[in-house]
Amino acid sequence: MSERIVLALGGNALGDSLVEQRLAVASAAVPIADLIEAGHDVAICHGNGPQVGMIDLAFETASRTVESIDAMPLSTDGAMSQGYIGFGIQKALYRELHERSIDKVAASIVTQVLVDPADPAFENPSKPIGSFYTREEAEAIMQMDPSILLKEDAGRGWRRIVASPMPLEIIELKVIRSLIDCGYVVIACGGGGLPVIRDGSGLLPWEAVIDKDFTGELLAEDIDASVFLILTAVEKVAIDFGKPTERWLDHLSLEEAEAFSEEGQFAPGSMLPKVEAAMRFVRSAPGRKALITSLDRALDGIEGRTGTLVTA
Repeated sequence: MSERIVLALGGNALGDSLVEQRLAVASAAVPIADLIEAGHDVAICHGNGPQVGMIDLAFETASRTVESIDAMPLSTDGAMSQGYIGFGIQKALYRELHERSIDKVAASIVTQVLVDPADPAFENPSKPIGSFYTREEAEAIMQMDPSILLKEDAGRGWRRIVASPMPLEIIELKVIRSLIDCGYVVIACGGGGLPVIRDGSGLLPWEAVIDKDFTGELLAEDIDASVFLILTAVEKVAIDFGKPTERWLDHLSLEEAEAFSEEGQFAPGSMLPKVEAAMRFVRSAPGRKALITSLDRALDGIEGRTGTLVTA
């Protein structure tokens, strides 16, 4: 049965350099094209954590050595990442779909997302972005610019930390919905969208990064998707992860997902927001379902052969 699917693709799956990204996006295009070939309508929301951090660092470094170059605000860095990641996905999908004789075109939308400036997240920045640093490098960066906060990230090194407010409204929704209704593959809400607040009759960029899983969930609601597909590094969700009692889950009810979340089974900044976003989508309307699985098993997951299915 044909489904309307919003696919949330992690930024880490897209590589840490332009060369890595070209290879990663070409690889990602295959399972996405599998979904399209199977007759599903697909919208793609991608992360940009490594990429937006690299852009930010590049302009910050250049501004210290070239007087005519300014450091860029995070919103501009995010817009750049939406553009070049979207461009890469478009190219890779065009090639993959063309080779399969599928008459579909992908289009990227630079997407603004409304946030609340009073969101509690601004009092407690928690979202890691960008490259990893040693403690010494992180301390040097913070000493040079006290407005930048870096913290240790799950034993992998130190990263920049910014606020991660909840998304309230997708500003370009009408455009996105129109393209999907016309049969296009839409790439939107990259990096969770560009955070903005209302400023009189206009919009004002706001320094933050929105979690792409929550924005992807909002997009799935707004375009009346039947499936919210969250792609990650593992094939299924686990409880007691990394322990002798580790158990991989084929299915999660809302009650089970809530109980496991309260037990602390899912890591904040990793699996927890994915499970929370899945629960939000399932609660949003009867019959909706969310699936968490790995990118390479996306079609298998949609067809019920793998992944963790979250239902009411």
